[in-house]
Amino acid sequence: MKKLIALTATLALSTSAFAGFQGNSNNGGFNGGSTQNVSTVAQAKKAYDDTYVSLSGYIVNKVGDEKYTFKDSTGQIRVEIDDDLWGGLQATPKTKVKIYGQVDHDNGRTEIDVKRISR
Repeated sequence: MKKLIALTATLALSTSAFAGFQGNSNNGGFNGGSTQNVSTVAQAKKAYDDTYVSLSGYIVNKVGDEKYTFKDSTGQIRVEIDDDLWGGLQATPKTKVKIYGQVDHDNGRTEIDVKRISR
């Protein structure tokens, strides 16, 4: 009986010790970072460096090698989309797209380093 109580107490303590862990048991890793939900250009411009974003809007023009202007209802921001990410997707300034990436503050300029793009 004493062994059962000791085992139960040990399990209870170890469970509470891991209660704050929010990792994905399928992929592992740590998930205790920012829970900031960035879904507009205006929010992205104010977000910390490396904050993940998911934005819906339009790519309105190309401004350089793999650099574009992205626009939503709250403003415009420069985005970097590597050529291999397009995956055959064709977009015009009238094609609504969704981009997923990270905020990149560099030399006083804020842009989004796109990791994935879709319609």
